[in-house]
Amino acid sequence: MRILVLGGTSFVGRAIVEDALNQGADVTLFNRGKTGTDLFPGLEWRIGDRDSGDYTSLRDGEWDAVVDVSGYVPRHVGQSMDALGDRVGRYLFISTNAVYVREGQEPGLDESAPRRAPIRDAVELTEETYGPSKAACEDDVMARYGDRATIVRPCKVAGPYDNQNGLTYWVRRTARGGRVALPGYPEQPVQLVDSRDLARLVVQLIADDRPGTFNAMGPAEPTTLAELIQICARAATTEIELVPVRPDAVASFFPLVRPRAIWSAFYRSSALARSAGMPATPLAKTAADVLVWDRERGQPPLEVELSAEDEARLIAEHRA
Repeated sequence: MRILVLGGTSFVGRAIVEDALNQGADVTLFNRGKTGTDLFPGLEWRIGDRDSGDYTSLRDGEWDAVVDVSGYVPRHVGQSMDALGDRVGRYLFISTNAVYVREGQEPGLDESAPRRAPIRDAVELTEETYGPSKAACEDDVMARYGDRATIVRPCKVAGPYDNQNGLTYWVRRTARGGRVALPGYPEQPVQLVDSRDLARLVVQLIADDRPGTFNAMGPAEPTTLAELIQICARAATTEIELVPVRPDAVASFFPLVRPRAIWSAFYRSSALARSAGMPATPLAKTAADVLVWDRERGQPPLEVELSAEDEARLIAEHRA
């Protein structure tokens, strides 16, 4: 297989490239060449910039498939499709669970669930515009490539090399043990997909030349926020005591904590993706691997990280 990856050096893209190489694929990378330059020696790099619309390096070449990991707004996707035309066999677009309507939905819905209204002119990507912008991208890919289009909608992705908060926060926090503040509800449903499972699905869909839309959701069994945190503690072999505190106690966004009104949005069916070959890495293994990776990189500061002092204060207020 000849695969072009738009992105390919950060987290999800990196996992996809690694899986494709393990399957013997011939991979070409297209990105700005500013991050991960030490990765994948020997691969062909096409340097460009989606933000500025520079696709000059893609003016020649043919591929069996392109994997669009870095398309977030319709302009990105439209320009890449214009640049590639019919020189790619299949266009696989990495979308998001955030395209779905969140409020008032039943849990366990599949790919036919209603989407949020597409947005094409978002000035910046926020919690409100990210999903609708991705929905517009999906529409454009389907309109251009039809049966040669594949859409993958992952939930929150977790695993080594994660450049966002998510699971990494809870893995790191539970490794310290003791009383752990939970600014939310223990029974909140949580869905996480291992980046390597997502990558395996993507490469298998390309190998099978399979069209359609697929929810890349994990883990295989339904999990609550409290269960996830306990799994992280077991991976770190520590003892913890979960202390639920006021959900509004932390003003900024807290990893994996969601308002009750949209809980159903984080329990969707992955049956179609499983039947297409997506594995089900146990959450315990994902947490253990993240713990090892985070320690090896020196545990740099996270975007959102509750200090020990603030956590102790929240717990004291709760007990009072």
